Amino acid sequence: MTNAQIEIQIIAAIVAIACAIPGVFLVLRKMALISDAISHAILPGIVLGFFITQDLNSPLLILLAAITGVITVILVEAIQKTGLVKEDTAIGLVFPALFSIGVIMIAKNANDVHLDVDAVLLGELAFAPFDRLLLSGMDLGPKSLWIMGTVLVITLALLFMFFKELKVSTFDAGLSSALGISPLVMHYGLMSVSSITVVGAFDAVGAILVVALMIAPAATAYLLTSDLKRMLLISVGIGVFSAIGGYWMAHILDASISGSMTTVLGIVFLAVYLFAPRKGLFAVLYRQKQQRTEVLLLTFLLHLNNHIETEERHINHLNEHINWQKVRSQTVLNLALKNNMITIDKEIVSLTKKGLEFTNLALEYIITNKDEKIEFMKDDFFLFRG
Repeated sequence: MTNAQIEIQIIAAIVAIACAIPGVFLVLRKMALISDAISHAILPGIVLGFFITQDLNSPLLILLAAITGVITVILVEAIQKTGLVKEDTAIGLVFPALFSIGVIMIAKNANDVHLDVDAVLLGELAFAPFDRLLLSGMDLGPKSLWIMGTVLVITLALLFMFFKELKVSTFDAGLSSALGISPLVMHYGLMSVSSITVVGAFDAVGAILVVALMIAPAATAYLLTSDLKRMLLISVGIGVFSAIGGYWMAHILDASISGSMTTVLGIVFLAVYLFAPRKGLFAVLYRQKQQRTEVLLLTFLLHLNNHIETEERHINHLNEHINWQKVRSQTVLNLALKNNMITIDKEIVSLTKKGLEFTNLALEYIITNKDEKIEFMKDDFFLFRG
């Protein structure tokens, strides 16, 4: 590998880590769309900073862009609090307006300035190694590496300092206020970090990939764990894997680096969405099928408990009177036998002692409107699930 290839992968990995951390909290707060809004709405701040400094590399651009990002959040919340529109509608109103203002400012006052829309929105990591940071004639490496490295260090420092406060305010704003932790301060602090991260990554990867790196790893990690610390680690791991994997995909296919990284993020999310152990689509469908079978079993056991007549407990009764198909009837009978709930003698079904105990408890919970406890009963009584 050449030095440029190594630098591109390092920059991509650092951007992925820096984006993944605030992205986790945005996903948990159900504010994923706000990252897209910020990534576009900060354009007026960047333009205004350039008009003041006449320097595209000035730190003032990052500061003003971050302020514009916070203003975006304030405007979205102000519109939402009127109760006339929902949050997604408010976002759809605010960020196109601010982005358009930035475009008009460029068109009217800076037509001859190179503010490339493709570079801003799509980004091109391949060019990042060519924009070097020179200090007293000494080459210190790509500017993007230093900018995003600084953003990452600040983000990590704030995460370690305010992890407890962020956690409490994210999951329970009322408890946060009771403990003396201002949810508002935490909220705008998170928005400020998100804005700075987006601006810092603009030049290297562009707004589209920033949004993808913020949301996709966090959304994927959310499907894999319910623990916040693990979610952060998994999100960072997925982000770094997708960034480096996307680079090599682009290298092999001779395609866009940012596009390839976003594609890998999409592939990883799709795989987890389908195959995650607890929240994956197939796991959910299997669990729903299992629950339907268990409900049928409970219905069958309650029927047996309510009838002592031989004809009511005959195997054929399942098909003739309860209107179950033979496959469904056999599935329920097999599950009941596996769990030692019934015995079958000459095609007459009877409850065992275990089956009678389970059925009586289930009936008691149903009568007392405590149906939710039946699920815990299944864990105690069932060796085999549906």
